[in-house]
Amino acid sequence: MNNFGREALQGEIRFSPMIHFLRHLTGWLFGTFRSRQDLILENMALRQQLLVLHNKRPRRRLSTVHKIFWVAMRRLWSGWEESLVLVIPRTVLAWHRAGFRLYWKWLSRAKRIGGRNRVSEEIQALIFRMAAENPTWGAPRIHGELLKLGFQLSEPTVSRWLQRIPRTPDPAQGWLTFLRNHRDAIAAMDFFTVPTITFGVLYCFFVIGHDRRKILRFNVTQHPSAFWIVQKMREAWPYTAAQRFLLFDRDAKFGRDVVSFVSQMGTRAIRTAFRSPWQNGVAERWVGSCRRDLLDHVIVINERHLKRLMTEYVQYYHEDRTHLGLAKDTPAGRLTVLRSTTGNRVLSFPRLGGLHHRHALAA
Repeated sequence: MNNFGREALQGEIRFSPMIHFLRHLTGWLFGTFRSRQDLILENMALRQQLLVLHNKRPRRRLSTVHKIFWVAMRRLWSGWEESLVLVIPRTVLAWHRAGFRLYWKWLSRAKRIGGRNRVSEEIQALIFRMAAENPTWGAPRIHGELLKLGFQLSEPTVSRWLQRIPRTPDPAQGWLTFLRNHRDAIAAMDFFTVPTITFGVLYCFFVIGHDRRKILRFNVTQHPSAFWIVQKMREAWPYTAAQRFLLFDRDAKFGRDVVSFVSQMGTRAIRTAFRSPWQNGVAERWVGSCRRDLLDHVIVINERHLKRLMTEYVQYYHEDRTHLGLAKDTPAGRLTVLRSTTGNRVLSFPRLGGLHHRHALAA
C-alpha cells in the first residue's frame, strides 16, 4: 500500500466516530421536534409487526385483528406508511374497502328505523303480473291500479320494479292475444277421410267456429261435390249470419262455386297456402282429436255407421270433453259442481261405448 492509501484509510478511521455522532444528533433533534403521539403510534406499529414476525405458523399471515389495526392506523396516523414493513400500502387500502363493504352490508340487513318501506314479495309479484297481463300499461297505470287495491307505494317504486321485467321482442301483444280478439269472427271448414271395412273411403266434412271450438255442421259422403258442400254450408248457418272470415285449404273440392257462395253469404274466403295445414290449425287439431278419441279405436262399416259414431262424438265433444284452449271448459259450457267437504260420491257415465266416461257427483 502506498502512502496515499495509508493516509486515506487513517482519515476515514479518524472521521468515523464523528459521522456516528452526527447521525445520533440528527435523530435526537428530529425525535425532539416530533410529537409524542407520533412516537407512540410508531411504537405500536413496530410492535404489531414484531408479533406477526414471531408467529409460529408455517406461513406468516395477518389475522383479522391485525388488518383492523392497520385500517385504524391509516385513519388515525398520517405517517403510517413509513412504519409499514410487512405489507404494501395498497393492501391496507384493499382491507379498508372490504371493511367498508361489510359494514354497509351489515347495516342494510339490520332493522332500519327510517327510510322507505320495503316492497313485499306480494306487491312485486302483483306488479309483474299486471305488466304481463296488460302489456301497454306503464308505471302510472299500474300504480293507480295498486292504489285502488289498497296498496300504499310510490310511482317511482313501481317504475323501478318494472325495469327488472325481462322485455320480450314484441312487448305490445302477441299473436295469441290477437287471435283471441278476432276468433269470434273466424270459422273454418275441412275434409278428412276415414277407411271402411271393405277398404272404401268416406269423406267427413265439418265446419268449426274458432270462438268456442263448436262444430257448426258435419256430414259424411262417398262422393263430395261443390253442390253438396254448398248445401252443408247453408245448413251450418240456417238462421244466423256467418262469421266474417271462413278459412279453408286449396282442395279441388272447394272450387269456384264454393268460393262464390261464401262471398254471397257476406263472408270473406281465406285460403291457406299449398301444403300448409298448420295455417288451419283449429280444424286440424279437431281432426286429430277425432282420430285419437274415436276413429283409431273402431272399424267403420259403412256411411251410416260413421254418421252414428260422429254424431255421438260431436255430442261428447260439446258437452263432456274439456278443452285446453277454453281454460279446461267444454265448448257448450259445462257447469262446475260445488262439492261439500265430506260424503261426496263420484259416479261414472260411459261415453262412446265406454271409450270415455263423464264423472259427476251423486245427488
